[in-house]
Amino acid sequence: MVMVVVGINTLISLILLYVAWRIWKLKRLIVFIGDRLTAYERCSHELLYKAPENIYLGQQNIYNLRQGNQSLQTQLQQVRQILSLLLLGQRTWRRYSRKPYPTSGKKMSRKSVKP
Repeated sequence: MVMVVVGINTLISLILLYVAWRIWKLKRLIVFIGDRLTAYERCSHELLYKAPENIYLGQQNIYNLRQGNQSLQTQLQQVRQILSLLLLGQRTWRRYSRKPYPTSGKKMSRKSVKP
């Protein structure tokens, strides 16, 4: 009878030893995961703690670029208008400068003009 009780106690002790070993491994895994998560949190904090300031600066830069772009758009529109006026003047000049004007009061006929 004593042998049965000793055997059962030994079996229970071995089972509890195995459970303790598994819990110890699980604890090591949880500590490892916790350390990793802490390291990831530190890295992400270093990257992101200036994010609102960087976003604000980016918005300011975009606003400034848009303001400068509007000025350039106005100047570009003015240059285009000037060029179109110059082209219109050039066309007008060509149109009226090519037609020969008779120096005398007589009209020129096609037959009298030699090619």
